[in-house]
Amino acid sequence: QVQLVESGGGLVQAGGSLRLSCAASGRTFNRYAMGWFRQTPGKEREFVAAISRSGGSTYYADSVKGRFTCSRDNAKGTVYLQMNSLEPEDTAVYYCAADIYGSGPYSEGQQYEYWGQGTQVTVSS
Repeated sequence: QVQLVESGGGLVQAGGSLRLSCAASGRTFNRYAMGWFRQTPGKEREFVAAISRSGGSTYYADSVKGRFTCSRDNAKGTVYLQMNSLEPEDTAVYYCAADIYGSGPYSEGQQYEYWGQGTQVTVSS
């Protein structure tokens, strides 16, 4: 069982920045590929970013490429999502997810076995 806890969400003005964190339980964090997804009411969950278990490979949705950066600290068991130049369209609940087989990074949600509870990000215009 893997528990994921996101933090760092909040309210920010357009053009601002936030850094989300996702802390994972357990001692095998460095075996997991990790992903970030987001969802707004009435819409399907959307892929945002993913990172390989070593951190050497990352993958981004076109909508966030160049603005968001995904990184990880395996010693701390934490994955981050640095979000810059935020836009109102980035408003959503953001979720981190773990691919415990470590084959990623994947953009498909079904490749991830564990999910966090989500953190709200609101960008005002």
